[in-house]
Amino acid sequence: MKKIFTAAFAVCLTWNAYGQTETDSTKLERQYLDSVFIREVEQPDISYKKPKVLHAEPLYIDLIRDLGARKGEKEWNIGFGMDDRRDFDEFHALVEYEWAPIDRLGFEVELPFSFYSFRNLENPNSQPENRLESIKLATQWTFLVKEKQNISMALGYIHEFEMRGFDRWENEGTFKGNIFNPFLIAAKRWGTNYHTLVYTGPRIEKEFGGRSHVEYEINSNFHYMISGTRNFIGVEINKVLNDGNLQTVLRPQMRVGLAENLMVGIVSAIPIDNPNRGLGSFVRIIYEPGFRSMH
Repeated sequence: MKKIFTAAFAVCLTWNAYGQTETDSTKLERQYLDSVFIREVEQPDISYKKPKVLHAEPLYIDLIRDLGARKGEKEWNIGFGMDDRRDFDEFHALVEYEWAPIDRLGFEVELPFSFYSFRNLENPNSQPENRLESIKLATQWTFLVKEKQNISMALGYIHEFEMRGFDRWENEGTFKGNIFNPFLIAAKRWGTNYHTLVYTGPRIEKEFGGRSHVEYEINSNFHYMISGTRNFIGVEINKVLNDGNLQTVLRPQMRVGLAENLMVGIVSAIPIDNPNRGLGSFVRIIYEPGFRSMH
């Protein structure tokens, strides 16, 4: 993972140095490629398709579908990650499928897994369990698209059927509760390269027979998309308000296209105010069948 981040950083530095010395003709060519690519996504040849604004999508807490999704769009995601905790390492994996059955409405099914490697075995009862975290079902509706202002807004809802650890399925059952998560998204592209997005909403966890626990999430995103591509570098700022305490994690990230319909996203995690949590990393592989034909 260190080698991947080092290589990615070197590429970004090289690209930046090149940008500082490019000629006027090169700048014009870059701007032309930028406008052509954006026009291909936002203004397809098929006249009956609804308007859509190109936005950079965060890589850790991703969207259910692109903002302004068009009928027939679909996407597979496979993710792997690791977080360093005080007494253990936490490993994540996910498999996710999302699709748009009609314009501007997206659906998603996700299976997130968690596995743990422990360094402190003094209190086994306090240790997290290896488990399929939940069966996650989600939907997202883009209710506003402003082409001239490059603005999109969406409402969404995620429902998770929370599950017990693998070792407890036989004696205690598979499911232990529900998580309810409505959210609002607002995004704006500034010019052709700079993107901002806010993703926010409450997360309500309720175990069977227990009381509800409420957190509030505020996720801010800033990205620079490289001209004529969907490649970007940026940062995702994940904030959670929990029992009056605000916990923040910075997630610097980059996305690189490997093919027209295949991308990889690389994310690092830097906790700001949580002494029990160390650095982390996450990789997301994104495959969009029929990407070009949908646009």
